[in-house]
Amino acid sequence: MAKINLKIKGKPVSLRSLLETDDLSIYQHAKDPAVIKYTSLPRPYKLSNAREFIQNTKLNLQTKKAFELGIHFNNKNQIIGMISLMEVDPQNKNAEIGFWLGRQYWRKGIMTEAVKLILGFGFNQLQLVRIYANVMHPNTASARLLEKTGFDCEGRLRQAVYHNGQWLDYLVYSILKTGFKPLVS
Repeated sequence: MAKINLKIKGKPVSLRSLLETDDLSIYQHAKDPAVIKYTSLPRPYKLSNAREFIQNTKLNLQTKKAFELGIHFNNKNQIIGMISLMEVDPQNKNAEIGFWLGRQYWRKGIMTEAVKLILGFGFNQLQLVRIYANVMHPNTASARLLEKTGFDCEGRLRQAVYHNGQWLDYLVYSILKTGFKPLVS
């Protein structure tokens, strides 16, 4: 299979395909329990997990099953977080969004821009009609981010996931292409 390098440029951050050399920066952020608290990432997160993840992202990108992209500042190439379109369903034109960001970058508007960038990619390049998210309740920060970027809460799936020894609800969010407002350059 041919090597695919995907880049989505924004200001001040951009999204890009992962490289083998991203393993350490992914590991440094993802080993923080607060960063991955409401994700399905392994606990404790190890450097080997980052290396395996990078290899899987390459296969997923080639098969177009998922688009897992690193978030980085334009003036630096170090990955500070991840954002993904997963479970890409070309027949029904929908996909699931997922994301995490290194703790020192929280509440700076970085993830808001990253979400807008990947939504633009999903709606314009992939021709998706609907992008959805399942947010573990009580992850209020992710719920607020989704609402801020145009997602609507469709409902609650009670005790939908067993996470860290307890049953949590999923809050189901979605945004339709018709409701998407792209970033203004």
